[in-house]
Amino acid sequence: MPTPDPQRFANEWVRAWNAHDIEAVLAHFHDDVVFTSPVAARVLPESAGVVRGKVALRHYWNTALKTLPDLRFEVVGVYQGCSTLAINYRNHRGELVNEVLTFDGDVVVEGHGTYLT
Repeated sequence: MPTPDPQRFANEWVRAWNAHDIEAVLAHFHDDVVFTSPVAARVLPESAGVVRGKVALRHYWNTALKTLPDLRFEVVGVYQGCSTLAINYRNHRGELVNEVLTFDGDVVVEGHGTYLT
């Protein structure tokens, strides 16, 4: 399956994150999305790093943003696979991160935040 236009999607994604506009980010996610991240495990320990559903994802990201008022991303590269985009970005701490997103049509059904160890 195809993905949305990679550059357009990444531009909208980073613009929404840098504006701290969680609703604009979530507009691209399916109601039943599954998202994994080691940050989710820290912010919401009960999640064990797995966030299920858009409502829970909204809660996670809003909770995390309250502790990260200087959050800002810079896209380094965008990689396209089959039904998948990987957005490589530098965060506000200068760390390189990858967001790997799997699509069903134009919406993300699965996402993974991945970090250097």
